[in-house]
Amino acid sequence: MEKMNCLKVINLKAKIHNQEILRGVNLEIPRGEVHAIMGKNGSGKSTLAKIMAGHPAYEVTEGQVLLDGQSILEMEPDERSRAGLFLAFQYPVEVPGVTIANFLRAALQARLPEGEEIEATEYYARLYEKMDLLKIPRNFTSRSVNEGFSGGEKKRCEILQMAMLEPKYAILDETDSGLDIDALKIVAEGVNSMRCPERGMLVITHYQRLLEYIVPDRVHVMVNGRIVLSGDKDLALKLENEGYEWVEQLESVSS
Repeated sequence: MEKMNCLKVINLKAKIHNQEILRGVNLEIPRGEVHAIMGKNGSGKSTLAKIMAGHPAYEVTEGQVLLDGQSILEMEPDERSRAGLFLAFQYPVEVPGVTIANFLRAALQARLPEGEEIEATEYYARLYEKMDLLKIPRNFTSRSVNEGFSGGEKKRCEILQMAMLEPKYAILDETDSGLDIDALKIVAEGVNSMRCPERGMLVITHYQRLLEYIVPDRVHVMVNGRIVLSGDKDLALKLENEGYEWVEQLESVSS
């Protein structure tokens, strides 16, 4: 019987346009832990995130993804979301004409049993509480989702969505990309506020900088579509100081 209370990737292989990207990824993220995946551009980090979330462009050729023991690869993206999976995008999309308040309310409403309605007063009290935590001005609720936002504003909106939806597992795909140090600290504070025994997180990044603020329990290194090395937070520091060449040599020996 598969272990419950974890997000588990088993020998996952996938391709796009007949090009193999993932070549047998194995990963286990228990609830209550924050894991980080590091790697150079093109190593397969974002592909892994997109496949777990259900991006239709990728073809899974082998392996499984289990959420608390339940296979999710046959689920539609919205079903995966309702099962407890959340993806914060590297490049959040703009949704003109849909306000943040209405967008989040619709997302929460979709999770309620048929016939139940969100109580407006409770909803806005919770929304404003989370916005204050992320230092998001109240007038954001009337703005269209991500339209005209700076990079930092878009990432804070992603974390706001995560805070409101309260997923079992959150995947943060290069949340630090395009952020200045002040925005990075605010986003990290929001992520850290959501660390709890009931939630697992996967942080995908190139750089150790983010991991100074979101300290991971485990660090994994991806090279050429496989995780080739895992360790504690000190592994991220070693990569920052020494680069990836020595890890790539390990991968070439094991291939």
